[in-house]
Amino acid sequence: MTWYNANMTDSDETHSSAAEDYKTLSRRSVLRGGTLAAALASPGIYEFVDALVGPPERPIGMARQPLPPEQYAIPHPRLIMDDGSGIASSKGTIPVLVPPLHNHVVTAKLNVPARAKPLQEAQRHLESMLQRLEQQFPPPPSGVGIVIAWGLPYFEHYIPRLEKRSSHFDAGTSYPAYLPVDLITSKQRGRTIYALQESRTFPSDEPPPGFGPVRLEQNDVAVLLRSDSLANIMAATNALFGTGNTQAGSLFKVTSIRRGFTGGGHTGGQGLASKLALAAGIPGAKLIPQKSPIFLGFTTTLQDAESSIPVSNFETLPGWTDQWPDGYFKHGTIMPLSHLFQDLVAWYSKMFPTFDDRIHAMFRPGVSFAPGTVTADPPEENEADVLRDVQKYRAYGHNGSMQPVNRLQAQTTSNYGHVYAVNTAITNRGDFATLDNPFHYTSDPAGDHYNSQKAAGLHFLLFAPTTETFNRVRLAMDGEFPDGKRAPFPPRASSAGLNSVVHTTHRQNFLIPPRSHRSFPLAEFLA
Repeated sequence: MTWYNANMTDSDETHSSAAEDYKTLSRRSVLRGGTLAAALASPGIYEFVDALVGPPERPIGMARQPLPPEQYAIPHPRLIMDDGSGIASSKGTIPVLVPPLHNHVVTAKLNVPARAKPLQEAQRHLESMLQRLEQQFPPPPSGVGIVIAWGLPYFEHYIPRLEKRSSHFDAGTSYPAYLPVDLITSKQRGRTIYALQESRTFPSDEPPPGFGPVRLEQNDVAVLLRSDSLANIMAATNALFGTGNTQAGSLFKVTSIRRGFTGGGHTGGQGLASKLALAAGIPGAKLIPQKSPIFLGFTTTLQDAESSIPVSNFETLPGWTDQWPDGYFKHGTIMPLSHLFQDLVAWYSKMFPTFDDRIHAMFRPGVSFAPGTVTADPPEENEADVLRDVQKYRAYGHNGSMQPVNRLQAQTTSNYGHVYAVNTAITNRGDFATLDNPFHYTSDPAGDHYNSQKAAGLHFLLFAPTTETFNRVRLAMDGEFPDGKRAPFPPRASSAGLNSVVHTTHRQNFLIPPRSHRSFPLAEFLA
């Protein structure tokens, strides 16, 4: 099943050379077959990325420094000043982060017995492989970044003996269990709520006609790989999921491979979103602004919309979780992961045909930017602002609706003594565009509704202190706010930001441990 009608095509011809190259690439992929080995070896259409745009300019000659305790940190992200056009400019006034070009995620079940000795052997094997890769490659973005995240099934099935109090953790303090506790939500609900929770559905998840419900996945592990170099990611993926004697693939049963990209237009050339969508013949591709880093036409990596890395940690904000000062998962975070289709024809013509329509849906009703703006610096909004917009315009913007629950509402001093200003972002985004439908590879094509026809989409992932942080943000996107107020129209109405043109197909929450406990966390305590 596909998101788009297979007979629906752009009225303009796509770039013929790109289309022909893509046909050749597709034929080569078919000849390789649909096996996991073939999928691991083939980058698919993302092979075009390095040829279409060179890697972004990054600082060079920097000596290697110790890696940060956070797995998900990019030690030296590039910052550009954007003048609104989506490119770096000496006259730019909007600070924008330039993420790695290539982003891949591999999900898996474990192929390890749920016993202490095999788990501890697997822990040593995986950690040894990760340390070798860190010696082989510098950190991202020029090298390769590897983030190992663990799903609730891992903790429930492989570490159940630690659910009760353990002397390893007590040490004079009271730990109700081994997972980080969400103190704020626990207090609100009068019972223990953990920072890692099962994924759930939201009001706007109602599937379009012909689609089944959102698939709430049950993977044991997800591995995020990021780099400006596709070759680096492919080498690291092969080392982790290949099955040779020097590889770690025997530990895993791969369930999906999710490939994608970000950016590519910051130097003034045509962005990857436009180029790859045209090459793949995606309906609506010709409508994507050429400088846009994403399919929907706007820059999403504004520095002001991202937290400094530690804000997303479990332990940073006082009273959020029980991981300060010496929790096992200190320097860790939660990573919600999902896949969404994006209907470009509806976004650019049917539902939001004018530039102002899209500005209002993306940011806030009533605001305006110069025609052709790609990088917009939207006004800050609190909940009262959003509710006034709902009353005045009977609509709210995607960005504006989420700000009140995704930003600190008061000046806050962290557990580390850093003072964060009002409106500091709490979460960090790590999402990337994709042409997967829905994945590059799946072990369950029928269950995942896999189709080889390409489709515009997003592999969305976020770094947040608790699952409930993401849930509150996601509910606000649907017009539901923490104080019980809600928008007086359906969550998939055109008045509800982007909801009418996106459709979530898969979702799962993961816990990212600190670097020191990334490999089979807690297995060392099993007797």
